[in-house]
Amino acid sequence: MTFARSLTPPYYAVVFTNRLADDAGYAETAAAMGERALKHPGCLGHESARDDRGFGITVSYWRDEAAILSWKADVEHRAAMAEGIDRFYEHYELRVAKVERAYSGPHGRSIENRGAEAWDMR
Repeated sequence: MTFARSLTPPYYAVVFTNRLADDAGYAETAAAMGERALKHPGCLGHESARDDRGFGITVSYWRDEAAILSWKADVEHRAAMAEGIDRFYEHYELRVAKVERAYSGPHGRSIENRGAEAWDMR
């Protein structure tokens, strides 16, 4: 997995954290859904990581809330969600957030030479 790049705010992030109960077949399902999401209108990218105890996080990025709702209604995605609820996940949390600002680094960035405006949260 690599970083989702070239995202220009504003956009939306769907943050899906979870702990696996059963990982048999999970990696294949997750990979298929990741590929399918990237082809879905309004998907800007995604990033995912999982530790050796089954805790994972996937963040997908979307143009707008309509694109998120359209993805949620996708037939194959709905089947994967049902399988996740029935079998894959011990527990999960899903959060949707609007991204107003985004930064990357470290190249060209420094806390020392940015001053107070680097932390301006307006």
